[in-house]
Amino acid sequence: MLGGLDETQPATPEIQKIVDEVKPQLEKKSNEKYDSFEAVNYRTQTVAGTIYYVKVHVGGDRYIHLKIYEPLPQENKPVELSDYQTGKAKNDDVGSF
Repeated sequence: MLGGLDETQPATPEIQKIVDEVKPQLEKKSNEKYDSFEAVNYRTQTVAGTIYYVKVHVGGDRYIHLKIYEPLPQENKPVELSDYQTGKAKNDDVGSF
């Protein structure tokens, strides 16, 4: 749905690849290293490109939410970590922020 937020879906290998691409950006912004970094679920929003809202398990009972922007293919630009939220729990819904 253009502009709207899609339903939450289980993470796929493609989503894990996108999450892995922005991990260094997150570690730099948060000044923290993550040994565990496993995408759990995600939602998408289609704009001029795609915004991914992804719940990531970072070890123990710790979760973070990532907002990742993927430009349109013809722009030939890498994915970018737009924002993140820490202190999330397993049962917290991932949504727009």
